[in-house]
Amino acid sequence: MACPGRPSCGLPGRSFAGLAARRTPGPVAPTPAMAQTGEMTAPDHPRSSDEHSELWLVRHGETEWSRAHRHTSRTDLPLTEAGRRSALGLPGKLAGVAFDAAYTSPRLRATSTAQLAGFPDAERREEIVEWDYGDYEGITTAAIRERVPDWTVWSHPCPGGESADQVSERLDRFLASLPAGRAIVFGHGHALRALTARWLGLPVTDGRLFRLDTATVSHLGHEREQPVILSWNR
Repeated sequence: MACPGRPSCGLPGRSFAGLAARRTPGPVAPTPAMAQTGEMTAPDHPRSSDEHSELWLVRHGETEWSRAHRHTSRTDLPLTEAGRRSALGLPGKLAGVAFDAAYTSPRLRATSTAQLAGFPDAERREEIVEWDYGDYEGITTAAIRERVPDWTVWSHPCPGGESADQVSERLDRFLASLPAGRAIVFGHGHALRALTARWLGLPVTDGRLFRLDTATVSHLGHEREQPVILSWNR
């Protein structure tokens, strides 16, 4: 959100304008692939009609569990030293870009990344926390597949955790709340990939198509009125 009482927040020279018009709802049409496979179409969700709106995504820096490929949602881990170094490199990737709003997951690994990137005042939002893995918290995909062959978070349930529909519902609420203009989000691997799918009007499960590494920057926007990916995982 805009920083109350301050001329700017984030990196020096980043101007945060006031919050402007909010997104308006619109239907999502089924893709040909959905029609062919019989998959459920993506639920309707609010999307900006402003073709100049942008959403920048930053995945948090490395943690001990991300380095070991252990699923991390509720567990609040700090960044490793390597994670801190990579987060300190983010200002260079964002140089010269002014943002109208900044948001972060409230988890320590995301807030630390936001601070090191120059956004200590980013608004903390529960809607963008990581996918809740339930009983699979702290477990690797390889270990889960010993019990559930071919398991992925995109295609199988997380016992005791969130369903894809639940993730979609909260991410849609977040998208609906975004002001017009350029926003930046500091978050997590699966949640940001799911958020990208919803920006594009796809089901959250299509987030499987977008690999996302730690401490990377991605850029969502529009080509005319069509939501698109402008750059990814850099």
